[in-house]
Amino acid sequence: MYIIKIDRLIGIITILLQKEKVTAPFLAEKFEVSRRTISRDIEDICKAGIPVVTAQGYDGGISIAEGYRIDKTIFTIDEVQAIFIGLKSLDSISQISYTDRLVHKFSSEKDAMLSLTDSIWVDLSSHYKNSLPEKIGSIKSAIKEQIVISFRYFYSKGEVDKSIEPYLLVFKWSSWYIFGYCLEKKDFRLFKLNRLWNLCHTEQYFLKRELLQERTEFDRYFKEEIKLVAVFDERVKYRLIEEYGVDSFTQIDSGKLLFKMGFVNRENMLNWILSFGDTVQVIEPKEICSELKIQAMNILKKYK
Repeated sequence: MYIIKIDRLIGIITILLQKEKVTAPFLAEKFEVSRRTISRDIEDICKAGIPVVTAQGYDGGISIAEGYRIDKTIFTIDEVQAIFIGLKSLDSISQISYTDRLVHKFSSEKDAMLSLTDSIWVDLSSHYKNSLPEKIGSIKSAIKEQIVISFRYFYSKGEVDKSIEPYLLVFKWSSWYIFGYCLEKKDFRLFKLNRLWNLCHTEQYFLKRELLQERTEFDRYFKEEIKLVAVFDERVKYRLIEEYGVDSFTQIDSGKLLFKMGFVNRENMLNWILSFGDTVQVIEPKEICSELKIQAMNILKKYK
């Protein structure tokens, strides 16, 4: 989920393969992070099965244990396949190819290694193939250099100009988001990249604020607020399964489908219901029934 950390871990592994020994201050300066962050990264690399040794003292430093190499003595075929699937998925939203740059550092038999991933393709760019890589590249650069970014943001209440301190790029709920400190609201906020346009770097730099772990528990930003109960015609069963799964409804005596689900965004829920036309009838909440009736009347007026 966190692209910057993935880049850094792969970068550290690459440096350790190329150099006999490096110091924590060297890596901290190289990747522009604290020594504490480097220590956590080394722990993560060790957990992944790469034996990294840290020696204290005058001639101390960080190195890969003697006799070990990144090959199948450490990585299984399945693990190597997972690595390259991850790299290829990053390629779909990057202006450079991570696979082409890094594959040769894991194996000299490039074609053989890439063939492992031919059966799986992950495209993280969705319908925004042209604009998304540029946005992500610009935001990654701003995060690294600690530069405030500004953009035009479009949402249910209209549109607004925003300036934020960027902290994390997040892929969740099938969409990309930027998580950062909003200078207007004086708090951390999550912004959807597909709603964000006219992105640019400002001339303002920032010092990173304390970011508590609970603030990055992103599900808390999308708590259920509206409990929808509706009856659907069986002919739209495939859509309910596709979007919410086979457990989202039950078959009732009339042959129709009783659907129950919690929604966060009222406008998105209304638009979703309307997309089913006359194949759905809302049971609860009652105020939603009234609102749908008004919208249906307004639609009818436009076609009279």
